[in-house]
Amino acid sequence: MKNYMLIFIALFISISCNTKSQEIKKPNIILILSDDQGWGDLSSNGNKNLNTPNIDHLANEGVTFDHFYVQAVCSPTRAEILTGRYHVRAGVYSTSQGGERIDLDETTIAEVFKAAGYSTAAYGKWHSGMQPPYHPNARGFEDYYGFCSGHWGNYFDPMLEHNGEIVKGNGFLTDDLTSHGLNFIETHKDKPFFLYLPYNTPHSPMQVPDEYWNRFKDKELKMYNRDPEKEDTLFTKAALAMVENIDWNVGRVTEKIKELGLDENTIIIYLSDNGPNSVRWNGGMKGKKGSTDEGGVRSPMIIKWKGKFEEGKNIQEIAGAIDFLPTLTDLAQIDNTSEKEMDGVSLAPLLLGNNSIWEERLIFNYWNEQTSVRSQKFRLDNEGNLFNMESDPGQELIVNDKFSEEAIKLQNARLNWIKKVRSELIIDEERPITIGHPDYVYNQIPARDGKATGSIQRSNRHPNCTFFTNWVNVEDEIYWDAEVLEDGDFDVEIYYTCKQGDEGSSFLLSFGNNILESKIKNAHDPALKGASEDRYPRQESYVKDFKSLNMGTIHLEKGRNKLTLKAIDIIGSQLMDFRLLMLKRKV
Repeated sequence: MKNYMLIFIALFISISCNTKSQEIKKPNIILILSDDQGWGDLSSNGNKNLNTPNIDHLANEGVTFDHFYVQAVCSPTRAEILTGRYHVRAGVYSTSQGGERIDLDETTIAEVFKAAGYSTAAYGKWHSGMQPPYHPNARGFEDYYGFCSGHWGNYFDPMLEHNGEIVKGNGFLTDDLTSHGLNFIETHKDKPFFLYLPYNTPHSPMQVPDEYWNRFKDKELKMYNRDPEKEDTLFTKAALAMVENIDWNVGRVTEKIKELGLDENTIIIYLSDNGPNSVRWNGGMKGKKGSTDEGGVRSPMIIKWKGKFEEGKNIQEIAGAIDFLPTLTDLAQIDNTSEKEMDGVSLAPLLLGNNSIWEERLIFNYWNEQTSVRSQKFRLDNEGNLFNMESDPGQELIVNDKFSEEAIKLQNARLNWIKKVRSELIIDEERPITIGHPDYVYNQIPARDGKATGSIQRSNRHPNCTFFTNWVNVEDEIYWDAEVLEDGDFDVEIYYTCKQGDEGSSFLLSFGNNILESKIKNAHDPALKGASEDRYPRQESYVKDFKSLNMGTIHLEKGRNKLTLKAIDIIGSQLMDFRLLMLKRKV
């Protein structure tokens, strides 16, 4: 009898411990963000031009928000996902050269989940600041692989970074990012994790593996934009091919979760960062990327938590990117440690089905001094025109006269938002590039963030993946407005190309009275890359395989000054083509 009693007690303790363990186990979070994919670029949203079975299946097993709103371009949406606040509050006013950086007094969703004991990682396009303390490793992500700029110039085996260190990618970029995500899931399957997968496609340049392009290159499209004469079908085909590749990668993620038995304890989210990057079928909506009309800011949004959310549910209430931080902390039952006022609200009541009372709300879209406001039924555009979105989702008929009270209400709300929220945005184009954060080793200083004098030219007007060229005059220079955050010695590498016969020139790097001289001893003149892989002519810069040259060590003193690259002599026709500096703190 005594033995039976001991067995009973042991079983009771085991069951109690297991129950307690299940109660305290937090859900994993996987947030997948596509880049420049429109609401209409999914077969589940009615597009017959492509097939997205894995994302469609995610919708069938999860919950779809039919009216979900992001911002009109990339970095503002990312800021709102990361902070739960309108991007203007977070200091984001541009997509490059410092304007994409999230203010340092903002708390990110990664910091919140990391504080709650989660392992955190981001693999992909960051687009929220490059140099620490703006770098993803400094904003709560323990592991980061990808690129920090707004777009990239090559998607096949490109130059990337891993936790600040320059590395070479492996294969097609979206596939590579997903592989890193799968490895992270496998490694952290036994404890809660937060995985952010901000893909770089279907953003241009329009590169995609042959397997996907071959499905579309000779395909006859079945559906076109509302203004078909404005649609470039070659671009459309390239974008849709890239989306089908994304779909395959989403399938890899969902299969890994099932394979590891994590399906019932993992929240998976899928959305895009703005409207489509071209004129193509988008459900008849007005506007595309860059527009604050419906088509420029409505995103697909699917969220799945097996066993917790009703499968196949469609939610009609409006929601937005600002809602992720309060929603996910609510679902995970962790504290939102941000001290800032949230603009977003928790969508948990809608997701869990206990939304007996849901308050009407407004969502504001702002970009480039264009502001529109969305209520559940109406959109007031930047010109003050009111549209009934229930009966007129294409914004064809202005209804200010018919719904005058609603028009006045939204006009006042728009003006009030501009006065109280937009006014918080300080456009500071003189914010320095940060160097030498004491907690981080690597400091990447790219051509993107620099300025040049004289004859030196940027390789393209879109700066993100550019390099400087035509350095033909000794008196010309490349410089950065920089702030060294703490004294230190730094090993300096420069990434350059140099034509045969131009080697032998000398140059220097200076910051105040600190100077480091070097010489280009070896020519390196690779061809421009990108044209042979592009499915559509690009507007961004072509890129090259730049060579690394170790310049030596420079001492930098804390403070703000001009970081300058300057020629000492030019032996041949020009000094070099310049891509970036890498400063590595000596410890």
